[in-house]
Amino acid sequence: MTEVLSALADPTRRRILDALAAHGEATATVLATELPVSRQAIVKHLAVLTRAGLVAGHREGREARYTVLPARLVVTARWMDRVASDWDSRLSAIKRLAEASEADQGAGD
Repeated sequence: MTEVLSALADPTRRRILDALAAHGEATATVLATELPVSRQAIVKHLAVLTRAGLVAGHREGREARYTVLPARLVVTARWMDRVASDWDSRLSAIKRLAEASEADQGAGD
């Protein structure tokens, strides 16, 4: 999961994923026409996304066509949902304690 989060930390890679999701599949050349990044930079970003298991490429003639692989995104999103839920519970407990403390202080005056 660290590889996925690291890959997603870069805004250009997130934009590449968005573009691939919109197209279904695309080449580095097509992506470079849509993003303010060179084709060479797109290829490097695609390599990171491929290593993270977020995209897959297959050769068609001289170019590779890339598609999004959603499975690792789904696993990461589920983990993030659990973490968010845990934090919501913790913050609610802190809020209850703070409100109880305020009520106790108000009653003691």
